[in-house]
Amino acid sequence: MARILVIEDDEDIRSILTQELSKEGYSVEAASSGTEGRLLLRTAPDIILMDLMLPGLTGEELLPLIPKDIPVIAVSAKAAIENKIELLSGGCVDYITKPFDIRELKVRVAAHLRTSKQKAANEEILTASDISLDITKHVVKINDQPVHLTRTEYAILKILMTDAGNVISKTELLSRAVEDTPDLVESSLKVHMSNLRKKLKDVGGKDYIEAVWGIGFKIAQDA
Repeated sequence: MARILVIEDDEDIRSILTQELSKEGYSVEAASSGTEGRLLLRTAPDIILMDLMLPGLTGEELLPLIPKDIPVIAVSAKAAIENKIELLSGGCVDYITKPFDIRELKVRVAAHLRTSKQKAANEEILTASDISLDITKHVVKINDQPVHLTRTEYAILKILMTDAGNVISKTELLSRAVEDTPDLVESSLKVHMSNLRKKLKDVGGKDYIEAVWGIGFKIAQDA
């Protein structure tokens, strides 16, 4: 059963979306603000329907905090093409303008869930440089040599490898790591990162993770 998170401050629209999507057999969680929506990311939804003009965190503020493997459909009254381009460029997979036809919305949700499922099936093993990470088996290897990581170290490496080449901020690391571990907090990030980098270097003989001062971390380009 696919899990859908609806983030919508309009009570009537939130109720309609929850009821109609539940009829299709989906498990639906609903939030009335961006702040509440961020907390419900812990439920690991398969897809998110999100308004933009939200109390607390706005849709634009929340979007960068959502793990990139979760498709987000913006559902908004903003109809300007500039808004659509900005959101689609910023990470949304689709943009539906209010008022919408519920039948069309259901079709789009089903289509993006199929695409996401197919993509996930093709990405069970992540690779970056000479590191491989098997998402299904939770196994990490460098040149076929196993690297023994803690659950938290694995969670950090998985995020960095999912977006290899991109700088991941400390805030995003903390937000996305809840998918795999509850143990990564701001005060412990430095220690976990240091241990991870050492373990990778001990097996591979080089630095695989680069710290970008004042921003975050990324897989080193020359690794």
